[in-house]
Amino acid sequence: MGFLTYVVLPLAVLTGLAWTARAGFRGIAGPFGAVFRAMPLTAAFGLTVVLLYVLAALAAPAIAPYGESQVFDEFNLFPGENPDFLLGTDQLGRDLLTRLLYGGRNTIGIAFVTTALAFLIGATFGFIAAVLGGWLDQVVSRTVDVLMAIPQLIFALLLLTIFGQSTINMILVIAVLDSTRVFRLARAVGGNIVVMDYIEAAKLRGEGLGYLIFKEILPNAAAPLLAEFGLRFCFVFLLIAALSFLGIGIQPPLADWGTMVRELSIYIGYAEYGDWQAASLPLLPAAAIALLTVAINFTVDWMLDRYSGLKD
Repeated sequence: MGFLTYVVLPLAVLTGLAWTARAGFRGIAGPFGAVFRAMPLTAAFGLTVVLLYVLAALAAPAIAPYGESQVFDEFNLFPGENPDFLLGTDQLGRDLLTRLLYGGRNTIGIAFVTTALAFLIGATFGFIAAVLGGWLDQVVSRTVDVLMAIPQLIFALLLLTIFGQSTINMILVIAVLDSTRVFRLARAVGGNIVVMDYIEAAKLRGEGLGYLIFKEILPNAAAPLLAEFGLRFCFVFLLIAALSFLGIGIQPPLADWGTMVRELSIYIGYAEYGDWQAASLPLLPAAAIALLTVAINFTVDWMLDRYSGLKD
């Protein structure tokens, strides 16, 4: 019953909503309607889910029934036991629906900021290395190779243990580690662009490094970078959830989905007594994590296929 309630039924509703939205937008004239006419159902599903997540995250303070850290006397309530708590309460008496909404706001927001910072660092150094080359390219590339040789999760655990467990430290550590992947892509794409004739013409005109990067290279590298941003966001999002599950990611009293999975995992043991409703409670945050990851991948695949010219 829990699997049907928390997984199958929401997926069916979201698929129907995506199909309806795509059918409605297809009737719009002009380029906006043309985009939706060419959009497969998987892309419409992914885009619909991403937009719903973003809206829910932005509106969490307005639509959440209670405060993020508000504690009630009624704890360990399961869905349907009390109409005041739609999804029940956890072992501390906090409303699960509220925690789920604020958890999405915190996890998605922090993952977005971290990914944006990683792209700022990685793309900047990647383009500079591609344009200047020489010893600078070699030094930065070999440093990136060393950082990429260390498993990211283990390295993040080590650095957070050294520098302390805080949200700011987590953002900085993950952004620096993830920027190595962005650097490799930016350097490769930038290296293919800098040999073009219009780049040579810009150099002969005396244009500076900033002009070459922002006016010539970046516009031509935007499509693969945007697609990579979606994939990087997924990896950062999952890494933050994993760190929170281990207890060193987003710290209380902030809610996040990784911590919710860990806290609600105590209910899995109820399956031993046939109480599948209680045992399925960890599916709430776990399904939220999985659904967003799948939706972003659907959307990114469609973007790659339509705009970048890259095919499988």
